[in-house]
Amino acid sequence: MNHLFQVGGMTCGHCARAVTRAVQDLDAGAQVVIDLGTGGVAVDSKLEAESLAAAIRAEGYAVERRP
Repeated sequence: MNHLFQVGGMTCGHCARAVTRAVQDLDAGAQVVIDLGTGGVAVDSKLEAESLAAAIRAEGYAVERRP
């Protein structure tokens, strides 16, 4: 499933790696595409959106699901 999120506080490559790692720690096969300019994160994963969002929040970022 493809999930879209708006993630607040991502400002650099380190942030992008932290978000990617948080998602892939739950689903090693997940594909993560990050746009630092807009804060958008697209995740192709077998997991539910809320599980993924919780993992990103645990890294200290604000997360909202985008339609």
